[in-house]
Amino acid sequence: MRALVWNGINSLKVERIPDPQIVADTDVIVQVRASTTCGSDLHLIDGLIPTMRPGDVLGHEFMGEVVETGRAVRSLRKGQRVTVPSFIVCGGCWYCSKGLFSLCDNTNPHAALQQGALSVPTAGIYGYSHAFGGYAGAHANFVRVPFADNDCFVLPDSISDEQAVFLSDACPTGFMGADLCDVEPGDVVAVWGCGGVGLMAQQSAFILGAERVIAIDRFPERLALAERLGCETLNYLEVPDIVEALVEMTGGRGPDACIDAVGMEAGGFGPGYMVDRLKQATRMQTDVGIALRQAVQAVRKGGRICVLGVYGMMDHFPMGVLMNKGVTLRAAQQHGQAYVPRLIDYTEQGALTPELLATHVFALDDAARGYKMFKHKEDGCIRAVFRP
Repeated sequence: MRALVWNGINSLKVERIPDPQIVADTDVIVQVRASTTCGSDLHLIDGLIPTMRPGDVLGHEFMGEVVETGRAVRSLRKGQRVTVPSFIVCGGCWYCSKGLFSLCDNTNPHAALQQGALSVPTAGIYGYSHAFGGYAGAHANFVRVPFADNDCFVLPDSISDEQAVFLSDACPTGFMGADLCDVEPGDVVAVWGCGGVGLMAQQSAFILGAERVIAIDRFPERLALAERLGCETLNYLEVPDIVEALVEMTGGRGPDACIDAVGMEAGGFGPGYMVDRLKQATRMQTDVGIALRQAVQAVRKGGRICVLGVYGMMDHFPMGVLMNKGVTLRAAQQHGQAYVPRLIDYTEQGALTPELLATHVFALDDAARGYKMFKHKEDGCIRAVFRP
């Protein structure tokens, strides 16, 4: 089959590799109908996550058709269209029983590789380095899905492929941000980032009852999409101080909830941002933390913050501000299996419109070009979708 493989920092190529095989009786093989880029992939491509090996297949956000099933698979059959959350879960461990699916104890065979940086292992992820299990990714013709009864969600005919691909990761991640912030009717919610996850977090905040959502980014075409969803917008290149602007927009109090959908490679300006970039370039730290620091400074007393962006190690975190303001801070990788059925319903009802993220569609053989366009945000690219 054909697949997009990583051959080194900023070196991607579509190559021919062996087809995946059923390994365990709980596996299925999915023929990929659509996969998509994700901002967290850029950390792999840029070498910020060091456990990639040449030949690794990228891609963790996908949907497709079941073409082969293991003997123990009970809820799936050949020919069904499915969306598959990016985290692989066993369904039986303590964490899975609590709905904390991305923390599954049993699906990362390389857990020791995470001990230093993360102290404990997460669940395995498709196409996300050997520290996260070494599983082959989904930018390919076919992908093996372990524990398929837990991890494949059958799609109704009313859901298009372009909608379903984002129900794999961008939608559940964004919705989880609003959910973990306990968004309720009347809230004012600020969201840093208008990429795929940020836009879905904004729409999810409205679904949960937010009265106002304020979106922060610097790209006019992304801010325009946020405005289409009903958001107020702030371009951080045009606003002298984002924190002051948010406080002023909320009558001097600050947003009730803040969602960081940016993470370790946030953009910005000023001395603090330049120090972060220097430390990142010299490997003194992995993160540019300007978005998260702004969220801590801006949120109202007693407010809530959810971190969706990927982070590693960051200096100068304003813990004293967090504590003195009585802020609740929550963070997680997406617990997709907890949200996908609900999001399918919202999409069928028209309350959630994930298809707006599919700004550019490529054949799989053009995936390296698609990532280049996505990384550099060329031609207003929000997400590049690959159709094998």
